[in-house]
Amino acid sequence: MSVPLHQTRHRALLPVGLPDVLPPDAGHEAALMERLMASFASHGYQRVKPPLLEFTDSLLAGIGADTTLSHQTFRVLDPQSGMMMGIRPDFTPQVARIAGSRLSQAPRPLRLAYCGQVLRVASSQIQPERQIDQVGVELIGASQPEADAEIILLAANSLAGLGIISLSVDLCMPTLVPTLCQAWGLDPDTTERLRQALDRKDAAGVAAVGGEPALVLGRLMAAAGLADGALETLEAMPLPAAAEPDRQHLAQVVRLVRHAAPHLMVTLDLVEYRGFEYQDGVSFTLFSRGRGGESGSGLELGNGGRYRAGATQDIRGEKDIPGEPATGFTLYANAVVKTAPPPEARSQVYLPHGTDPQKGEQLRADGWVTLAGLALLAEAEAKAEAIRLGCGFIVTSRDARPVKLADDGSAKTSTP
Repeated sequence: MSVPLHQTRHRALLPVGLPDVLPPDAGHEAALMERLMASFASHGYQRVKPPLLEFTDSLLAGIGADTTLSHQTFRVLDPQSGMMMGIRPDFTPQVARIAGSRLSQAPRPLRLAYCGQVLRVASSQIQPERQIDQVGVELIGASQPEADAEIILLAANSLAGLGIISLSVDLCMPTLVPTLCQAWGLDPDTTERLRQALDRKDAAGVAAVGGEPALVLGRLMAAAGLADGALETLEAMPLPAAAEPDRQHLAQVVRLVRHAAPHLMVTLDLVEYRGFEYQDGVSFTLFSRGRGGESGSGLELGNGGRYRAGATQDIRGEKDIPGEPATGFTLYANAVVKTAPPPEARSQVYLPHGTDPQKGEQLRADGWVTLAGLALLAEAEAKAEAIRLGCGFIVTSRDARPVKLADDGSAKTSTP
């Protein structure tokens, strides 16, 4: 009995932000992710595979307790244990947990990589999907500027290896403004007003605070742009002594990246904070200006930065456990697929029913994609079937190599 069309459409309806990925996009995405993982492995990053669900007591501990991550976590009740579990909204808290528990005795610095799916409660204008493929790395146990530079360069070089050549890296130091506000003795309300004004890039709102904070933060906000110029402004400004470690660390990271990748566009936003709430040092966002290097709208490919792996409180919540220094990045598969050059089309050849299996094996070894006929057909019917299934070539009993269908049966001995 046939199913009414309206019922078929209803069954195909999916929740907002949870799309099907169809051929050839699904295969292209998987291939790109494995190429990225191979790039990470070549730099010594070993793959880990945490579970999709964890008890919320562990998933939402440490950096997982960040408000944004907590609010993005789907929760389900485990019928076996009776405990609440969460579906991961991000890989970084899980990798940090692994590093601090099962790999706590592994030599530092520890280099780990991951690839898989995360699920989030809500989408955003920038990220409309709620089920996202993430791929990334974490470098745990190193606090030097060289570690930050390694992470930034690994992300940029791995993306460039996919053919994404028009990259930019936007650096920031989320701890700089809070450090300055504390050094100036600003009260929490004033600090929050400044934070909101800086997030909106509201120069008038910053100026309204008055005094040294308005002068310094106004200049820092105005200096946003190419890293060399912004860094020159930062280094020339008189800042409280408490901000000196941040200034020196950021400057060294910029110099290391610029030296290793002089053609990489590096920008610097000295007052950026939003989106980097749990990071405690140099952080960054990766953008592409278009597919294959074309001019585009600045698609966000991923982000990363420095944090404390394993930072938490003791069982009574009375004492902070600082964890260990870490930095890493996450790339978003859907954005990478939109930006990377499309895959080269591979020639597909139709193998009529009864074709010698060894012939098919040899064609696949030579790089062809083969499609086997499942029913015995006359030659003309086999050609029509091959065309219907999207094959450009067909194997015949007369020719040693596939015949190009567009040539109406003439021999074609080109490579796939």
